Amino acid sequence: MASADTSWPEENFSCSICLDVFRSPVSTPCGHNFCRACITKFWDEQVKYKCPVCNELFNTRPDLRVNILFSEMVDRLGTSLRIKKQPCVEPAEVPCDVCTGTQLKAVNSCLVCLISYCQTHLEPHHRVAGLKKHRLVEPMDRLDDRMCKKHDRLLELFCQTEQVCVCQFCTEGDHRSHPVVPLKEEYEVKTAQLGKIEAEVKHLIQERQKNIQDIKDTVKRSKADADKEIADAVQVLTALMRRIEKCQDDLNQMVKEKLKSTEKQAEDLIKELEQEIEDLTNRSSEVKQLSHTEDHLHFLQAFRSLKDPPPTRDWTTVEVRPPSYVGTLRRSLDQLEETLNMEMKKLRDAELKRVQQYEVDVTLDPDTAHPWLILSEDGKQVHYGGVRKELPDNPKRFTGFARVLTWQSFSSGRFYFEVQVKDKTLWCLGVARVSIDRKGCTELTPEEGYWTIHYYKDGLVFRDDPAVRLPLRPGLQKVGVFVDYDEGLVSFYDVEARVHLYSATGCTFNKDLCLVIK
Repeated sequence: MASADTSWPEENFSCSICLDVFRSPVSTPCGHNFCRACITKFWDEQVKYKCPVCNELFNTRPDLRVNILFSEMVDRLGTSLRIKKQPCVEPAEVPCDVCTGTQLKAVNSCLVCLISYCQTHLEPHHRVAGLKKHRLVEPMDRLDDRMCKKHDRLLELFCQTEQVCVCQFCTEGDHRSHPVVPLKEEYEVKTAQLGKIEAEVKHLIQERQKNIQDIKDTVKRSKADADKEIADAVQVLTALMRRIEKCQDDLNQMVKEKLKSTEKQAEDLIKELEQEIEDLTNRSSEVKQLSHTEDHLHFLQAFRSLKDPPPTRDWTTVEVRPPSYVGTLRRSLDQLEETLNMEMKKLRDAELKRVQQYEVDVTLDPDTAHPWLILSEDGKQVHYGGVRKELPDNPKRFTGFARVLTWQSFSSGRFYFEVQVKDKTLWCLGVARVSIDRKGCTELTPEEGYWTIHYYKDGLVFRDDPAVRLPLRPGLQKVGVFVDYDEGLVSFYDVEARVHLYSATGCTFNKDLCLVIK
């Protein structure tokens, strides 16, 4: 028997109503083919029965006949045509679990079968009575994870007490008394929370991006400061080296000139002596020649000329003194020291200006002032009253020694302040930890949390163990205090003279610092 012709175009196997491959094809009396479901539905909606293709009218609803040959051709070719028309699964899409070889995109997932189907493999669920009762949903991946492990039912609800997904049977058992809501409702709540979390995370990211930018800016400024510091140092040191070279050149020139003068003097004296020796040698020759003359007349006439000897110097008083170089190097170094002092003054001015840019405004805290101290109303001045005042007990107040702290405290960065000490005969100032002992008589040393300088009648010291004695500064009027918290540095300056007094390095602060005055 000859096989059916399978070379027809694909449109010959498509229903003219649904435009898809025939499903259960039937024929009308006029000979046209349709899906049984398509033509049945079409006639259910019509007043008159006619063919959708040729519009032939029928008096009564025609009996639909199955074209056996055509049905066999559709069965043979329909499946391959439907597969050909369906899209293959993409990476982000759900694949058909039944397809072998090339996997097609799933169009539905069955919550009873726990399988995802492409359009072709889903067909039995539309045709078989038992499968029609199955619950079909949008394609889902990992269907097993969506089912309750205990009851083998879909996880459709959310337990707000235990914050887990549950099935309907769970609400009748372990979660009976727990509030549950549909997954969609909880999804919307969590989505709103997620938006808030996302905003918070975004804010944290922005903060950290700003921190990164701040760090980069700090590095950039540090590089600029380092470049400037190197440039300034090169400029100063180059000037000093040039001054040293000039000092050396001047010293060499002066020594050489003194040596040249001595050599010139010696050369002139030697020439003069050589001339006298020549004259004397000539006279000696004349004397010797005359001594051999026997002619009495000639001898006497010649001897007369020997009475006047050639003029000579008294060499007993003549000497060549070597040049003295005493003080030559010292005078050169004095000039160099003068230059160095000028450069040091410039550097001191520049250093003080640099730390003064970190100046802060501070006021004294009356709650910390010892009863013997009197503070001005604006908190900018303090002096010793000589009489102990009756003040309310305050844990912040000093009771051991006459000391006072500022309101302001610092726990990072750099800060600078100035204190007027003019005409004061006794004072102590610097910085201290906020946590220092206010009631005891502790020493003002770094070990106790103090970094201070102390002035009394004939001395200026940095309080440490042992104390560091500093050069006394006559006329000291104003003291500047600079702190680099992160570097552990405390420096003191004579502001008017623009002189560095002392620096404590390697300090360990650990806690907030504030100005302390005694």
